[in-house]
Amino acid sequence: MHAQPRPIIDGGHLLRQLEQYLILQTCIQCYPQDESLEILEEFLREHHYEKVQGISIKFILQLADLVLKETAFVDGNKFYRQIIGGAMGSPFTLTLANIFMWKWEKNAICGALGSHEIYGRYIDDTFFTFNEPKEKMEALIKRANEFHPNIKLEATIGSCVSFLDLLINNNNGILRTSVHHKPVAEPCVVPFISDHPRHVFSNIIQAALLRAVRYSSTLDIFEKERRAVRLMLLYNGCVSPPDTFNLSLIVLFPYYLHSLDIHPDIVIHIFENYSVAPFQKQQ
Repeated sequence: MHAQPRPIIDGGHLLRQLEQYLILQTCIQCYPQDESLEILEEFLREHHYEKVQGISIKFILQLADLVLKETAFVDGNKFYRQIIGGAMGSPFTLTLANIFMWKWEKNAICGALGSHEIYGRYIDDTFFTFNEPKEKMEALIKRANEFHPNIKLEATIGSCVSFLDLLINNNNGILRTSVHHKPVAEPCVVPFISDHPRHVFSNIIQAALLRAVRYSSTLDIFEKERRAVRLMLLYNGCVSPPDTFNLSLIVLFPYYLHSLDIHPDIVIHIFENYSVAPFQKQQ
């Protein structure tokens, strides 16, 4: 038995799982086109997709070949055609990149992991556990780096690692989690003085609050994140961030909060109930 590759929706899937975090090179631009088409055919046949919505595998491959190899642009007086990878932003490109990575992870990583280990991937960010000596981990990474010339791993090993927007800290066997803030992105969000629909700003606030509750494993961590959200609102032009914050907090958790004084037991209760559910966007 080996570890099975599983998609990761967001950082909440990893709240209680820590050992190893890997960052891959951007896979959308690294896969050879002909090889990716071969892997696409293998994927369809292995999963018994002889036809997809009435379209045969042969025709799917012809369409995929057309999309990949006819990507071109003009710069000045020169004509350029993409010969490796696919067009950024294309839904098909991302799907094909995930299928390409499916082949890699199945052969390079999951076969070396026991069935009790955890493995998951979000596009080109990979997380897995490996309860073996460091030497075996290094050997596994070395073999994985040799599997395909265009896919190389950069390993981050430590007692504190981040995955997407989740920060995981192993403090002498005690797991603590919090929100990971990326310096290049935060605290910038859509300015509140912009002409975006009002629900966009509501989504920003509620997503930040829900993330704080889901990821904060202690009351102190939650209070720190609550202050960070308020500062984010101020920075981006929210007229009355404390009132907006408190109102959003009450609206978001009507069944848990009856006042603005948050008891530690309530925070723990909220954390346990919301830590397993994926984020929902408002329409």
